[in-house]
Amino acid sequence: MGANIEITHPRESGGEKIGDLTVRHSVLKGVHVPAARVPAMIDEFPILSVAAAFAEGDTIMSGLDELRLKETDRLAAMLAGLKAAGVVAEGGEDGLVVHGRGADGVQGGGHVATRMDHRIAMAFLVMGMASREPMSVDDASVIATSFPEFEHLMHYLGAQFERWNE
Repeated sequence: MGANIEITHPRESGGEKIGDLTVRHSVLKGVHVPAARVPAMIDEFPILSVAAAFAEGDTIMSGLDELRLKETDRLAAMLAGLKAAGVVAEGGEDGLVVHGRGADGVQGGGHVATRMDHRIAMAFLVMGMASREPMSVDDASVIATSFPEFEHLMHYLGAQFERWNE
């Protein structure tokens, strides 16, 4: 996609390669993610769909049927979240096409049903940092299952969280 990402301090944890990331602003471009890549990045698709919304051009993701079997139907949740933000996207049985709006083109302002999925909650709260209007989610408490420091880190990056009861 053309992202400017630097990986430092590469290491292994729990059998997975990890590292520290430095990410700088860059112009993203739409890509095709083939089905063969899906197993290696299954949990990254919610945030990838958000990045795709800010890319120039279409991002086509194939072979995503396993996403329908995660904590929830992640594929449906991603599609609904994108549409809530004003992004044009189409989902099929096992794929997603996101029509990127460019760096300044995502309206935002939508409310996303997380469906009790921590990755959906985090992805669309991150979207709210870059979209013209903030995003909201129905339940941010699910984030603690995988990333209890998320809110603190987002505050450090300039995010403002408001809580309300419906």
